[in-house]
Amino acid sequence: MTTPYMKVSSYEGKQGEVRKVVLLYSGGLDTSVMLKWIQEYYHAEVIALTIDIGQQADNLEEIRQKALHLGATKAYVIDAKKEFAYDYLSKGIKANARYQGNYHLATPMGRPLLAKIAVDVARVEKADCIAHGCTGKGNDQVRIEGAILTLEPNIKIIAPVREWGMGRDEELEYAAKHNIPVKQTKQSPYSYDDNMWGVSAEGGEIENPALVPHLDAILQVCNTVENTPHQSVSVKIGFEQGLPTTLDGQKIPLVDLILKLNQIASVHGVGVTTHLEDRVVGLKVRGVYEAPAAHTLVIAHETLEKFVCTRQENEFKAMVDQKWGYLCYGALWHEPLMTDLNAFIDRMNEKVTGEVTVKLFKGRADVVAVESANSIFDEKLATFMKSNAFNQNASAGFTEIYTMQMRLSQEKGNKR
Repeated sequence: MTTPYMKVSSYEGKQGEVRKVVLLYSGGLDTSVMLKWIQEYYHAEVIALTIDIGQQADNLEEIRQKALHLGATKAYVIDAKKEFAYDYLSKGIKANARYQGNYHLATPMGRPLLAKIAVDVARVEKADCIAHGCTGKGNDQVRIEGAILTLEPNIKIIAPVREWGMGRDEELEYAAKHNIPVKQTKQSPYSYDDNMWGVSAEGGEIENPALVPHLDAILQVCNTVENTPHQSVSVKIGFEQGLPTTLDGQKIPLVDLILKLNQIASVHGVGVTTHLEDRVVGLKVRGVYEAPAAHTLVIAHETLEKFVCTRQENEFKAMVDQKWGYLCYGALWHEPLMTDLNAFIDRMNEKVTGEVTVKLFKGRADVVAVESANSIFDEKLATFMKSNAFNQNASAGFTEIYTMQMRLSQEKGNKR
């Protein structure tokens, strides 16, 4: 038996006090069901808010019309692709954004922007509440609610999926009863989140790590490796101060560059990850992620950064990047430490300018060439060919001094 949901936080909206709700509306099963459910249960006016952050598999005008059909008094579709790219993804690129492997944090970087715009629309519409489609078991409830309350501490929030006690089967029955069109079926139970930085899939056999995900049925934008071309393709990405600015020699705005690179890399199955991770709420879960452009750009950026920085800088930056990834994933976008880390990351990226050639083939993105005027690479010093630039006479003395403590420690240990 499901434990009844009890509201214990002061910011949770209750029946009778919620009059006008801004609903973050994706058009999927959960938010479509809740658009109807909020009207029935809370007797509240619902304003649907769909935010365009470069969704790769959604038709946003269809979603807007669907919201109106289901009873929304207004249905906003706001183009936030440029803001997402330059104010959020740019920070992720410079931080080589990843979490516990190759999850490139598409959803975690999108959530604080959705929260910001929801607060803006709620103020314009004089709404007293914001609703979202996150469950009580996930990270996104913490990301969205934490960001909303940081920006607008006095607004109420409701999360119907936490409240209503319906599972996926019951939601599908509710949708059928209320003539709500949804993509999900009992045979195709997958749930998606989608933006220009990546697509995440959950549900069905993905939930059980003992089962092999059926990628043919799951993937939305990428080819499976088996269906990729047998001929590789190479792309040359130009960076200026850590941000990609050119693709194959052509200067392109960041939004367009990401979208174009998604098209190119997805054909080759790049950026598909079946990923086990630790959620903020303590659960260990699995998801399938598609991030063709994100994976390609992070690999390219990280290599160029390593090329122009010292060993000490690269070692420390890897630790900073990991912390950045954990803060971003962990719903702490507005944490002051994140601002501090970004200041360091921006400073290091001032010299990350150059070009990187990446080969895309059978699910892999491999850097095959890198060049930069800022590199401390010196061919005359590094070459194995005959050269007088590097004084090899000094090497033996360096080795003797450099390994002194290790050798002394070993000697003392043997005596003990």
